[in-house]
Amino acid sequence: MPGSRRPGRIKDKLKADQERLRRQGLRPIRVWVPDVRTPAFRAEAHRQSLAVAHDRQERADQDFIDFVSDFGTE
Repeated sequence: MPGSRRPGRIKDKLKADQERLRRQGLRPIRVWVPDVRTPAFRAEAHRQSLAVAHDRQERADQDFIDFVSDFGTE
């Protein structure tokens, strides 16, 4: 039945989970990240990708990124 849940049950479970994690030596933090769903984010990502693609150093930069990305995997 809708609405038959006890309102405090979710809060109690969340609090118990947080206390368990604290006992494990962890602490909560809040992290804000860009909202990749927004048109502004998409436009800026596109602008930056075009800037990189048209840069004369692009190939050398990508070669470096590929090298350090593979470092230690062989």
